[in-house]
Amino acid sequence: MANVLIIDDDDMVRTMLLRTLTRGGHTATGARDGVEGVAAFRDNPADLVITDMFMPNQEGLATIMELRRSFPTIKIIAISGGGARASLDVLPVAEALGAQKTLRKPFTPAEVMDAVREVLGE
Repeated sequence: MANVLIIDDDDMVRTMLLRTLTRGGHTATGARDGVEGVAAFRDNPADLVITDMFMPNQEGLATIMELRRSFPTIKIIAISGGGARASLDVLPVAEALGAQKTLRKPFTPAEVMDAVREVLGE
């Protein structure tokens, strides 16, 4: 199974994703923002990164660009509920920057696992 890095500032979402992926047989670690997530990836590269779009310190689009620049073959799923700007849809931009898949919050554990399988080619 895969090693997955989850980058999300929402503790409840991050915990749900960690549990879902672990129950699905994957190894999962978490980070609270893009700065922490990029550092975690550099220390221990993952097979897949799931990143939120709206976070403090470094948002998801900047995180995707930084990861993609340093690790061109990285697999990424972008997630977003719209944050404080719920009407702002950045998921198409995330795809244009290299996210292979996007998910809108709220999503179910089954939707997460389907997206992970799709991106990993399982």
